[in-house]
Amino acid sequence: MKHSNHKFSQLEQHLLNDFQRDMSLSATPYADMANKLNVSEDDVSQALTSFQERGVISRIGPVFRPNRIGVSTLAAMSVPPQQLECVARIISAFPEVNHNYEREHEYNLWFVVTASSEEHLDIVLNEIEQHAECPLLSLPMLDDYFIDLGFKLKWAN
Repeated sequence: MKHSNHKFSQLEQHLLNDFQRDMSLSATPYADMANKLNVSEDDVSQALTSFQERGVISRIGPVFRPNRIGVSTLAAMSVPPQQLECVARIISAFPEVNHNYEREHEYNLWFVVTASSEEHLDIVLNEIEQHAECPLLSLPMLDDYFIDLGFKLKWAN
């Protein structure tokens, strides 16, 4: 979190802690969250938007085990440092990419691509490579290791 010195309201604390996992599938997730917290759906929506604007969270959405729905691959690129930010924006614009990150390595930009089929995945990887104008290395998963990224936050008084 970028803003670790920010005081979070009770609502914000509950939103950050209580909905990291096991959310029910629903057409109205914000309303469901609001009902559980006895607040309005608008309160929940405003708090989540504020989190994203402040850089507290990067995305809101489900995390699926790899290759349970569609197919995915870890990809890496060797990008000239002066082009890294621009190429990262290009990659992030693809809906099939849920995040990317910089690494200190010859391959300095890494990201995960998820698609509905192997054919769709190949098309997306080729499009990313063409738009980024950098060669792409695809590293498909061989073994599945699931790490639960949820954790209980502790709040200072």
